[in-house]
Amino acid sequence: MADLTKIKLVLLDVDGVLTDGQIIIGPTGELCKQFNVADGLGISIAQRLGIKIGIITGRKGEIITRRAQELGITILYIGISNKKQALEQILQQEKLTLAEVAYMGDDLNDLSVLQVVGLSAAPANAVVEVKERVQYICQRSGGQGAVRELLEQLLKAQGLWKKVIKEYLQQGQGDVQ
Repeated sequence: MADLTKIKLVLLDVDGVLTDGQIIIGPTGELCKQFNVADGLGISIAQRLGIKIGIITGRKGEIITRRAQELGITILYIGISNKKQALEQILQQEKLTLAEVAYMGDDLNDLSVLQVVGLSAAPANAVVEVKERVQYICQRSGGQGAVRELLEQLLKAQGLWKKVIKEYLQQGQGDVQ
């Protein structure tokens, strides 16, 4: 397994990672996706403690942009057909190495990124070909807290989780969910 203490950026796919992968299309063409608040709180906590969060997704849509804005995610690559190329741009922009980046994906279009990052992860419901190639498989599925699970592991490895618990016990936090 990768050295979790080196991870400074966690990149995420959306459908199947931040959501359960279902896309609901209403009668007038509106799209609906369901996000998990535990993932949202984990993202807010991680960012507050200095871990950057980003999104690389093949789909486009206002829903993704809106959720990213709610969570303060500014590294946002939507409508991306070549995720590895997007990763290279992010590395340059953020001045990071591959060893400092984690990526969670669930399907074949994530493989090019998963094979090169410092920490590769997948939700429990990822396709077999992804699970066979990642370093960490979450116990939880996409849209069901898998992102939170990964972020907790990172924060624990970096010695930050006890600080989080202490803060919530003392005064609570107003982190976005």
